[in-house]
Amino acid sequence: MSDIPFGFGLPPEEPEEGKEGKQGGSGGSGDTGGSQESGKGDKPGDDTPGGNGPGGDNPFGFGFPGFPGMPGLPGGPGGAGGSGDNPFAALFGGMNPGDIGAAFQQLGQMLSFDGGPVNWELAKNIARQAVVQGTGEEGSKDRSVSQSEQTAVAEAMRLAELWLDSATAFPTGATSAAAWSRAEWIEATQPVWQELVDPVAERVGAAMGGVVPEEMQAMAGPLLGVMRSMGGAMFGTQIGQALGALAAEVLSSTDIGLPLAPVGKAALLPQNIETFGDGLSVPADEVRLYLALREAAHQRLFTHVPWLRQHLFGAVEAYARGIKVDTSRLEDLVGQIDPTNPEALQEAMSGGLFQPEDTPEQKAALARLETALALVEGWVDAVVHAAASPHLPHAAALRETLRRRRATGGPAEQTFATLVGLELRPRRLRDASRLWASLADARGTDGRDGLWEHPDMLPTAADLDDPDGFVHSGDAPELTEGGIDFTKLDELLNEAAGGRPKQQPEDAGDGEAGKDSKTDDVDGDDDKKSDGDK
Repeated sequence: MSDIPFGFGLPPEEPEEGKEGKQGGSGGSGDTGGSQESGKGDKPGDDTPGGNGPGGDNPFGFGFPGFPGMPGLPGGPGGAGGSGDNPFAALFGGMNPGDIGAAFQQLGQMLSFDGGPVNWELAKNIARQAVVQGTGEEGSKDRSVSQSEQTAVAEAMRLAELWLDSATAFPTGATSAAAWSRAEWIEATQPVWQELVDPVAERVGAAMGGVVPEEMQAMAGPLLGVMRSMGGAMFGTQIGQALGALAAEVLSSTDIGLPLAPVGKAALLPQNIETFGDGLSVPADEVRLYLALREAAHQRLFTHVPWLRQHLFGAVEAYARGIKVDTSRLEDLVGQIDPTNPEALQEAMSGGLFQPEDTPEQKAALARLETALALVEGWVDAVVHAAASPHLPHAAALRETLRRRRATGGPAEQTFATLVGLELRPRRLRDASRLWASLADARGTDGRDGLWEHPDMLPTAADLDDPDGFVHSGDAPELTEGGIDFTKLDELLNEAAGGRPKQQPEDAGDGEAGKDSKTDDVDGDDDKKSDGDK
């Protein structure tokens, strides 16, 4: 076993004078002849790259290619050799100065971080670097938003708010509108991603601690802190890559169905909207207006239903608590940690690290989240269709395009599934949209939107199976501005009791007060009978 815990190697000793070759060199200059086989140690039996003892036995298996004295170093154990013309070639091989600086900067970020389960500063830097270099199917690079695009977005949001006034009882929710670049989306939405991802990352951090063998924990001592930093960097690298890819696809701040932007902030991403609309044969202004309607509708709902945000995030957190970390795969990942190659690490982590527990609690949490997402997306779909149809010729085509985009699992779903093992697909979107549209026809927009007053009043997953039954049953009483319409409820109860009308008693007594008193008593009896008949 290695004499140095965690696989941190020591620089190889120089051979004694007169001996041929230098360890790790692939050939010198002048009359220095010979070379050792790349990747071999200088001790007997050390035939594993980066080994420090017999067989290169490294209990954790991770090294640092590209750094002096560490396994895989160019010019060191398992690395490329140098030449006499370049004294640093033995240390850094073919790495140019820019690569060397970036590698050391990333290593410093990884080892110096001690602020939670995820290195969010590293995640943000990786995501921003990804959009600058170009991400997405087109590989287009991020660009600044022009003044004309800012003006177009502001005008689209203003018009969208006017059209929505006749389609929903909720007033305007956004206090400002903005056109964001991809980098601005990353910056603005990071606090919400942190709130969503940290609970899962904490579970991974705890699992990483369990990967360290008990007999090594006492000897490791302070190096366990390095392990925690590595865990935060590992998750930060993955999240940074995922958010960088997602930033090239999202169309607005609420595109994935969750409120990612600050409260009251509506935002569209003009560059991504332009790419989205390229193959639709729909005028760009119409595409922008339709997406502005969706963004404004989301903002109205999240602003005027104060419990909804926490309801959604609570469902995500409840699901995350039931996620089991695949520790065997985690052990493999720990053996692959390479600070100079974050892309390889991100690819390794995306292959099924999380496994949901098959428990009743986990199933209930998943059903609760899927239903909540479907109700939000269904409401927005129904409201936007009602607002857009009289004004936009291609409203129906745009509606179907966005429905399919959400239902087939776009980049948002894939990203979130990678981060927390959860699909954000609103599987019941069409059922929910039909239910909200039927409620508006039967009760008007006030009656439909009044169901958002409390989560217990919302349709359930079973109600989505039979939207018409929910709309026309006593399970969905009409609502008024003050709450439940008790007159309508009383009529429904009497109908359930057999359709018997309320009777005035013959011996009501003298005076109006007596009549009122007796009538109240009879009403109470009818209610009791109704309950009994049920």
